[in-house]
Amino acid sequence: MGTMRVPSRKDRDPKLRGEAAPARKPRRDPAPAGELIRPADDWRELVRGLEGDPIAEETETVPSRAERLHPDWLRATRALPMVAVVGRPNVGKSTLFNRIIGRRKAVVHDRPGVTRDRNLDVADWLGRPFLCVDTGGFDTELDDPLLENVVEQARMAIDEADVIILLFALGESAHPADAEMVRLLRTTRKPVLAAVNKCDNEREELESADFYQYGIDRLYPISALHGRGVGDLLDDVVAALPATPAGDRGGAAEGAGRPIALAIVGRQNVGKSTLINRLAGEPRVIASPVPGTTRDAIDTLVTAPGGRPFILIDTAGIRRRGKIERGVERLSVMSAMLSLRRADVAALVIDAAEGITEQDAHVAGYCLEAGLPTMILVNKWDLVEKDHRTADEFTKRLEKEWQFLRYAPVLYMSGLTGQRATRVYEIAERVYENSTRRVPTPALNEKLAEWVERKPPAMKRNRRPKVRYGAQVGVQPPRFAVFVNDPQLFHFSYERYLVNRIRETWDFEGTPIKLHFRRSSRRKGEGED
Repeated sequence: MGTMRVPSRKDRDPKLRGEAAPARKPRRDPAPAGELIRPADDWRELVRGLEGDPIAEETETVPSRAERLHPDWLRATRALPMVAVVGRPNVGKSTLFNRIIGRRKAVVHDRPGVTRDRNLDVADWLGRPFLCVDTGGFDTELDDPLLENVVEQARMAIDEADVIILLFALGESAHPADAEMVRLLRTTRKPVLAAVNKCDNEREELESADFYQYGIDRLYPISALHGRGVGDLLDDVVAALPATPAGDRGGAAEGAGRPIALAIVGRQNVGKSTLINRLAGEPRVIASPVPGTTRDAIDTLVTAPGGRPFILIDTAGIRRRGKIERGVERLSVMSAMLSLRRADVAALVIDAAEGITEQDAHVAGYCLEAGLPTMILVNKWDLVEKDHRTADEFTKRLEKEWQFLRYAPVLYMSGLTGQRATRVYEIAERVYENSTRRVPTPALNEKLAEWVERKPPAMKRNRRPKVRYGAQVGVQPPRFAVFVNDPQLFHFSYERYLVNRIRETWDFEGTPIKLHFRRSSRRKGEGED
């Protein structure tokens, strides 16, 4: 194999080789400030290769992230049958849940009692879709109000399920909580399939026979972590599913519109779970004054009063990166951050009684980094002593401290009393529609010429910045490209000026706008700048 020859300077420079240098194009007088020197007929051809199609009609429909990332939720609106995974703490229910749905959604940790709320998602086996529900550990002997709520959530899952998977763990065949679960499930007339987890080899499968002491007809030795035996279990689960589910899941009717994924985010103990329960109309998640109660990102499919389906995403409280503890909290915060990636709109909840904190600003920054349409919910407004100026003063303080989020609408409400809670849906739908809005290219360039003429960009290094044309190149969030002679000549304040003019001219309330200057080649006959 021969060696590669590195080109010398003589090879790269035509003058050193005795060749004539290529002729330079003649200079022309620079265009006056504010002149758009690209003809309108060239717009379509020039921007066609950019991200998306900025020439799309305003009536073009844009799929929501809920549709792209949660396609099976649309099938869930037809009330799919439900399978609940139940058992005492630390038997591997969340691991089995993740195995069944095919992705790591539930937080998994060796510490008992990590799962608290009912975690629901759509699964599919042998072409049969169904809803799978992960539940918290069932243990009635623990004297703790929070754990009593966990048990109540598990009971609700059992009542709503069509098929129940009772999960044991190898090595503890005489646990009182297992016996209590067996006694409880004997009273139900629903199919119950008992599985023994953590059976990683044939010897351990034989040891699982100890659980026959509970009078169970058949046991399924499985390993949820490695998938051993899970297929046989799901074969019989699907066979036991009814043709018609036991009842309505409370989902949205078909044809009600595109679902919007709404992530409820904020620091710990600001009332996110209480708000979710208020919006859902039922105790969907555990709400407790104990900080850090929520650990998983819980999805709830609901229908707004106007008929629009929403996927409400309850998330764990987010703290500053340096304050996050290792273990369960770190996993919970990671789950919350991933929820921002799959949401269409972020509802940032702050505590009105405690006011605006530094941690609230950190969470607001995460929403901005995700590029999400954002609304600010000032929760617990009923606890604030107020007069006719209180709300205006609070809004002015928000605008002063969070100038990067001044475009976000603010709603003063109470998740506990329900004050203005239904307006959350209205505002979320409005800012979502704004994030999918497209500006026609001719209209954008007409306004762009006016703005540049009104305030030309300042000269830099004796060179005049020139704006040639612009186009919208994407949505969610709206993204604009402005083609110029040299992006380095434009100060960031001019980018902010154009963004503000775009926001004033078209309704982009609640959504961030991204604008980038891009270098454009000179048109034929034009000299250097």
